[in-house]
Formats: sequence, C-alpha cells, structure tokens
Amino acid sequence: MSSQLFSTFNIKKITLKNRIVISPMCQYSSVDGFANDWHLVHLGSRASGGAGLIIQEATAVSPEARISPSDLGIWKDEHIEKLKQINAFIISQNSIPGIQLAHAGRKASVSSPWQGNKKLDFAQGGWQTVAPSAIPYHDDEPFLPEALDKNGIQKVISDFRTATKRVVEAGYQVLEIHAAHGYLLHQFLSPLTNVRTDEYGGSFENRIRFTLEILEAVQTEWPADLPLFVRISATDWAENGWNPEESVQISKILKEKGVDLIDVSSGGLVSHQKITLGPGYQVPFAEKVKQEANISTGAVGLITEAKQAEDILNKNQADLILFARESLRNPNLPLDFARELNSDIQWPKQYERAKL
Repeated sequence: MSSQLFSTFNIKKITLKNRIVISPMCQYSSVDGFANDWHLVHLGSRASGGAGLIIQEATAVSPEARISPSDLGIWKDEHIEKLKQINAFIISQNSIPGIQLAHAGRKASVSSPWQGNKKLDFAQGGWQTVAPSAIPYHDDEPFLPEALDKNGIQKVISDFRTATKRVVEAGYQVLEIHAAHGYLLHQFLSPLTNVRTDEYGGSFENRIRFTLEILEAVQTEWPADLPLFVRISATDWAENGWNPEESVQISKILKEKGVDLIDVSSGGLVSHQKITLGPGYQVPFAEKVKQEANISTGAVGLITEAKQAEDILNKNQADLILFARESLRNPNLPLDFARELNSDIQWPKQYERAKL
C-alpha cells in the first residue's frame, strides 16, 4: 500500500508533493519586521528537508500587530526583497512557500520567550494594544488593551489588504489568515474576549463579522487560483468560550466564501484554559470540521511519528499534517519519515550520498 503521507495533494493550481506541512512558528529574530539570514536558513532547511509546504511564521500586518518587537512583518514594501529571496530558495527545492498573516491584538507588546514573554510597558519599548473589548490577557498587565472603534477596525482590515498585496509581490503561493491562538481575530470570535454590543459582538453572526470582512479584503488582492487557508482554534478549552460546534459553523461559511482549507488548532485565548494534552490531541477537531463542514483540514498538535501521521490520513481525519516542534527538532523530518514508510522522496543532490 502506498503512503498517504507522501501522496500529492492538489489545491487550486498548486500541487503539494506530499502532505507534510511546516507549521508557522515564530522565530523572534527580526528587527523592524525584516527577515534576515536566520529566516532564510530556518525556512530553507525545512524545504531542502523535503516538506511539501512551508508556512512562514505569523507575519504582522502592522507594527502594532506584532506579538513582540522581534516579529516578522510585511507592513512596508522594504520587507519584500528578503522574503522574495527566501521564497525563491523554497521553490528551488520543489516546495511551496506559504505565509500566515496575523494581528496579535491584546497579546501583542510582549518580550520574546527567552526574555520572559512578559508584557512590555511603554518605557520598555511596548505599545498600546488593541482588542474587541478592553479585557487584558493577564489581570496584572501594566495597561489595558484599547477596544477598537469603527475606524480602528477599518484600519486593521486595510492593513490585511495591503499586506496581501505585498504577499503576492513576494512570491508566496499559499496564504493563511491567522484566526487562532488568542490573537485578534480569535478575540473577536470568542464571547470570553468579545463583549461588544455593536454589530461586531453578541451573536455568532456578529462575532464572525470581523473575520469575514478581513477575508473579503484579502481576497481583493489574493489570486483566486491560489490556495487560501484559515487557522482556527476549534475550542477555547474554557467554559462558555468558542467551541467545536461554532468552529464547524464558521468553517461552512468560510468554504462558501472561497476558503480552501481550515488549519485546525485549539486554545490560546485565555490564561485559565484547561487543555488535555496527549499525542494527536487536536486531531479529533480537524476530523470534526472536515466531516461536518465538508472542507479540507490540516491537523496539528503532538504529531511526532510517521505512522501516527499516516494513520490520521488513512482514517480520513485530515488532509494535511502540520509539524511544529518536531520539525524544529529535525529539519529533515520528511526524509526520515519516507525511509520509515518505505516511500520514495527526492533528496537534495548535495545530500544523496547519505541516503541509505
């Protein structure tokens, strides 16, 4: 039986050579949003390592959209040149370059993980954060997020639109909108962080409005024949929060509006979340969305072994498998998995002498 993990996957005019995707992972290694040689080597090595799709880390659509001062950005034209170079290398390795566009909302203005992941006040180089409602992530934060007014909402939508224009110019072939992990779009989706009383809060239809308006803005610039993903958190892992049923509901709507795949993660919205961890713990959410919304999904979360990934695909629980920390531990993960599953995979000619 041939391997499902190493079968091709067609989305619009793009063909992925296998079902292995490198999940977007922040590197906290930028200055003023610029990519540099770290990003070239980090992303490039995963491409030469055999992954079918490389999704660049959460990339900020504006300076205030960054999680930390060291996040990647695409809010000005000067960012494009280095990103073009990185994408050209990824393509040269027969891999597909993707990008995740993001706004951190109330979770912005924090230090990098190795600097404590602490909220930065203005004296430390922090900035005013924004959110659907003025509710902080932690009670002891030095300032409250500012609830976005209508002008602020329109600015964010415009930022996503202009960022998408640069994404196209930089040569990306897959675009993912980040609506998960407690960042701004997710904050609008969940009643735990959205207590607005206008047309952006309250009912399910109102809470998803912001995400749909951003999708529409992105689609004005993104080519209709290239894949468009949305990453969601299927559950907040907290009482009265966003839930799997709502995730199915929004996924149906996103499909109707032209989204090709839902990248299904979970959590990240509130500090009091209670997550039950275990191998593949988020896969049932991807399966639920795939089966009930009838849309392609990506599965992620403690997927670390070749057979585990193969089984997910064989059981029709997801269409793509996203690897995060496991790919940090091993950039050549696809090459190793191919050997385990007795599947053919093209090695870089420079490495073929090591192939057993």
